[in-house]
Amino acid sequence: MRDYTRIYIDGTWVKPLDGKIIDIINPATERPAGQITLCTAGDVDRAVEAARKASITFSRSSRQERVDLLSSILGVYTKRQDDLADVLTEELGAPKKFAKEVQVGVGPFHLQTAIAILKRYKFEHPQSDRTVIRREPIGVVGMITPWNWPINQLVVKVFPAFATGCTVVHKPSEVAPFTAHVLAEIFHEAGVPAGVYNLVDGEGPTVGTAISGHPGIRMVSFTGSTAAGIDVARRAAGGVKRVHQELGGKAPNVMLDDADLVNAVTANIYRLMRNSGQSCNAPTRMLVPFAKMETAKQIAKQVVESITYGDPQTDVYMGPVVSARQWDRIQFLIQKGIEEGATVVTGGTGRPDGLETGYYVKPTVFADVTNDMTVAREEIFGPVLCIIGYKDVDDAVSIANDTVYGLSAYVQSASEERANSVAARIEAGVVFINGASEDPEAPFGGYKMSGNGREWGEIAFGEFLETKAVIHRKAA
Repeated sequence: MRDYTRIYIDGTWVKPLDGKIIDIINPATERPAGQITLCTAGDVDRAVEAARKASITFSRSSRQERVDLLSSILGVYTKRQDDLADVLTEELGAPKKFAKEVQVGVGPFHLQTAIAILKRYKFEHPQSDRTVIRREPIGVVGMITPWNWPINQLVVKVFPAFATGCTVVHKPSEVAPFTAHVLAEIFHEAGVPAGVYNLVDGEGPTVGTAISGHPGIRMVSFTGSTAAGIDVARRAAGGVKRVHQELGGKAPNVMLDDADLVNAVTANIYRLMRNSGQSCNAPTRMLVPFAKMETAKQIAKQVVESITYGDPQTDVYMGPVVSARQWDRIQFLIQKGIEEGATVVTGGTGRPDGLETGYYVKPTVFADVTNDMTVAREEIFGPVLCIIGYKDVDDAVSIANDTVYGLSAYVQSASEERANSVAARIEAGVVFINGASEDPEAPFGGYKMSGNGREWGEIAFGEFLETKAVIHRKAA
């Protein structure tokens, strides 16, 4: 049992003022893997006070001091990658290889990018012959992060925050908090000054609410569900805080009629099924011409039934989903798809054969889905694919955009020109062409109810900065 019942405030591991100790459940075994304390608003007050005090000095640190700090974090992070992978597999159920190479591997990926950007970023530039524009740290940032990519969703916030001179009060998900505690240990060993990073465990209605409404916090950066994001924004509005949100998604993958369907469908499925489908940018709606629906079904069935899943301590592609609550929701939505008339190509309700223990979901493909069905509209957040037919390109674009979300989208075509033309018409913050991988310099964020603001790359720095105009008197 891992003991993470203390929290990290002002450079020290301290006992919470109050709160209930809870078990963190390993989703593969359904047994406790460790414990944390669900803190209260009083601990948020302590953390904010430490962050405000630290901000006085850290906000005025030099570029080189912050480059050196991020470089020190990179060195310690590299040493602790195995530890991070171990705790991530326990809390999330991610297979060991995926946990280390991808979930943990994103840390250096984003950290090296932040260092490179910090070295060149223009914090000050002349606007005219008498006006200088300065970009200055916004101050204390409250960060609320989810369980599905617990390292990535913190580091894409905290590294730009450190780079720009901001201090942090962080609430990780109470479902998967272990990696946040190991990251706090990494920051401590790397020499992050006391109060610059503070970690407070807790639930959304208590600690999350206290962070989003706290008068000492100048910005809230939130990743999670759209419903929770709306609540955060409402609570932050009273303090006129900046609110940065990365919310839900229901990404379309438009297969144009000239696409290599075998490769495109295969890549779509592997991209969706990694992390057990628990990714907000997963390509969950596959759009294919009606004339190619039967071919797409056959390819999808063959690929999905070849995917390995099971004990995450073994060499499998998929582990369980994160919790009993998540499993129940996915089962409800799969059953809803069946009731509404979608064709089950493979998978369905219940646990896979031979996996009675653990929150395992059958990788499922629905075909003949219409975009008004529940499974096409709601974010399932599990290993479930919907194949939707379309008549022509205009119809495909209309279906792709017929959603409240707009986080990511995908387009497949033998012609880059055709793919780019369709990408230009899709309402999404990120569009991947022909299976392109992520680019650490590319901004990540959504249109519509998928959020506001951007993470990743140089644009992320601006989210944590205020703009000041310094205007000089005109020479006589």
